[in-house]
Amino acid sequence: MDSIERFYATIERKAVDRPAAWLGLPHSRAQQGLFDHYRVKDLHELKLAVGDDFYAVDLPYHSDYSDAIYAAFDWYLDGKVDALNRTLTADGCFKECEEIEDLAFFKWPDPVKYVDPEECRALVDRAPKDKTVLGVFWSAHFQDTCAAFGMETAMMDMIVNPEIVDAVNNKIIDFYLKANEIFYNATKGKIHAVLIGNDVGSQRCLMLSPDLVRRYVIPGCRLLVEQAHSYGLKVIYHSCGSIVEAIPDFIDAGVDAIHPIQARAEGMDARNLRNLFAEKVSFCGGVDTQELLVNGSPEEVAAKVRELREIFPTGLIISPSHEAIQPDVPPVNVRALFTEATRMY
Repeated sequence: MDSIERFYATIERKAVDRPAAWLGLPHSRAQQGLFDHYRVKDLHELKLAVGDDFYAVDLPYHSDYSDAIYAAFDWYLDGKVDALNRTLTADGCFKECEEIEDLAFFKWPDPVKYVDPEECRALVDRAPKDKTVLGVFWSAHFQDTCAAFGMETAMMDMIVNPEIVDAVNNKIIDFYLKANEIFYNATKGKIHAVLIGNDVGSQRCLMLSPDLVRRYVIPGCRLLVEQAHSYGLKVIYHSCGSIVEAIPDFIDAGVDAIHPIQARAEGMDARNLRNLFAEKVSFCGGVDTQELLVNGSPEEVAAKVRELREIFPTGLIISPSHEAIQPDVPPVNVRALFTEATRMY
């Protein structure tokens, strides 16, 4: 099997020669250590050197105040969005808004102005022909809605003023659908899957009730999934934390895989997830980045990968349990993960 065949077999829970494996998106401050370890000069070469089955491509976005699609909205009216250090908890510009008319002052960005189809094509064309091309779009409409008000205000308004939350959430969903459409049309037939998502889990449980997840997260998820599926793409849906209560709703919305298996979060044990959902959805993740990859030995990392392979003979893309490898993860542990994941038994 090549990487593309392996990905489709994994996502469809069919027999594989070995698990599909994904490096994720190493944090900018972790990249140099990985470059040095693998003796490469940039992220493109690292993706090829690791043995990754995927070639991840960001949706390129360049506005006057942001160079990241996941930080496209200037909720703090600062004139420049700090993509690395932004937060959902600071008061956003809609904090004091009570009526839909109060939102009128905000200038919503138009992705047509800031997403260049030629740049989209150029990024995808750089991918090796035998790798699974993964569009990393996020489209995190719920998180953006929280940031637009400030999370505390947003959570309260979801209960006492749902109409104003809907108005903002729907505008954000429309923005992402439009941006994604540009990428999909520009790269038609050249990508295989897309990563989207919203963080709705804490370490112990959902951050909001299952009913509120269904009210504010699932409808947008469904629209984004349907859009991707209309282009023949598989959808990997991301949420950190314990989301076991919401997985049936994501399955109902049509997602093809859940990312990540955050190994130390309540209810997210790989064996539990396989017992509950193995016939209904695939998964991505499983190698703990909170403790194991940071403090464990390469032998312990390899043992965990062997365990995951036993639990999920298919249906699992083996990957760190957070998409962004942090600077505190020793590169030797990343190598151990991939050496064991890509080993032919």
